[in-house]
Amino acid sequence: MPSLSVIGMQWGDEGKGKVSHILSSWADWIVRFQGGNNAGHTVVFDNSQYVLHLVPSGILYPGKKCLIGNGVVIDPAALVEELDFLRKRNIEADGRLFISGNCHLIFPYHKYREAYMEKLKTRVGTTRRGIGPAYGDKYARVGIRFVDYLEDDTFKELLKRNLRGKEVFIKKFTSVTKLKDKIMKEREEILPRLKDFLADGASLLYSEEKRGKNILFEGAQGTMLDCDFGTYPFVTSSNPISGGACVGSGFPPGKIETVLGVTKAYTTRVGLGPFPTEIEGTEAEYLREKGGEYGATTGRPRRVGWLDMVQLKMAIRVNGADKMALTKIDVLDDREEIKICTAYKYRGRKITEFPLSRKMQEEAEPVYEKLPGWNKKTKGVNKVEDLPANAKKFVERIQELSGSKIALISMGRSEEETIHIEKEFAAK
Repeated sequence: MPSLSVIGMQWGDEGKGKVSHILSSWADWIVRFQGGNNAGHTVVFDNSQYVLHLVPSGILYPGKKCLIGNGVVIDPAALVEELDFLRKRNIEADGRLFISGNCHLIFPYHKYREAYMEKLKTRVGTTRRGIGPAYGDKYARVGIRFVDYLEDDTFKELLKRNLRGKEVFIKKFTSVTKLKDKIMKEREEILPRLKDFLADGASLLYSEEKRGKNILFEGAQGTMLDCDFGTYPFVTSSNPISGGACVGSGFPPGKIETVLGVTKAYTTRVGLGPFPTEIEGTEAEYLREKGGEYGATTGRPRRVGWLDMVQLKMAIRVNGADKMALTKIDVLDDREEIKICTAYKYRGRKITEFPLSRKMQEEAEPVYEKLPGWNKKTKGVNKVEDLPANAKKFVERIQELSGSKIALISMGRSEEETIHIEKEFAAK
């Protein structure tokens, strides 16, 4: 398993941080390939909890090397803050963290733009961290890359052009002169902290793969937040699917041998947009409380629904997920009955493929298959044969309906709270 992608199969917060951390034990390199500090991975390591937003979770393993790939947008100040957080925990990134020179950067005017646009249009639940506008500048060919940031003359000229072009909405928050002075002053402090991390990410990964090194691609967010395949417009501004790993790192297609999809035993979604399988009332509150279902980055409560197999099968297909990690099964431990959404009903028709239509997504009703609960604790179980009988049937049914093999089952945030069905996915 020399190369592997870990991809979220739902709307994020599936538990990818823990899974990525476990798999980092066999990897030589861990790569982030999309998103920015709008994503958050929670990892419990050495009895401490870490929430990482930009640095790959593999940094927690001594000796592992990490790359922030070209598909990531970086807020320099946020990255320095994260590095300081790690240093206080005695985790050093020097010599272990590398940043692709063609990563695009986020500046205060991107955050102003996002706040300004959120007031003018239908709210889509952005984190207001400037992610979308930074990607917008990238594709409008006016963005500033990490390598540009390091060159004095290049950066000054590009900043001047950007401030001039964005003057209309900048003035709603501050003066252009004040903003320019603020950015330049921050750069003086940040530049010495980050300049030594510069790398040609694609070339580096090419060389390391030739040397036989194991590479783990750590996805952020989830498939249903993908700009092309997610529940548009309630999506992110990048591609969290497996194909994004190649585009966002420069690693060649076909070289990533395994895609491990991560899915919860139920479904959660932010409180915006279409969601046909939502659980109503106190049951949703119960599951949210049990699962700690609040966004790692935003702190927003998640809408809670039964496992949506129509959506999950689409995600498996789009990502080419060879295997799956099933997380948070323990949240369902004291349910008398478990439901799985196996189809949608729309205006008298049964639908088994996830619809592209916004209207169909909004109006579709779930068709459920009911399974008996197990009313026993799964936490602490470390062998699949020791799971309660009905929990095993639940796992088997997910595999039957999805057509994808479950390689590991997670029942908590620590490594010990994991069942490794396929030993190649176990920590070394």
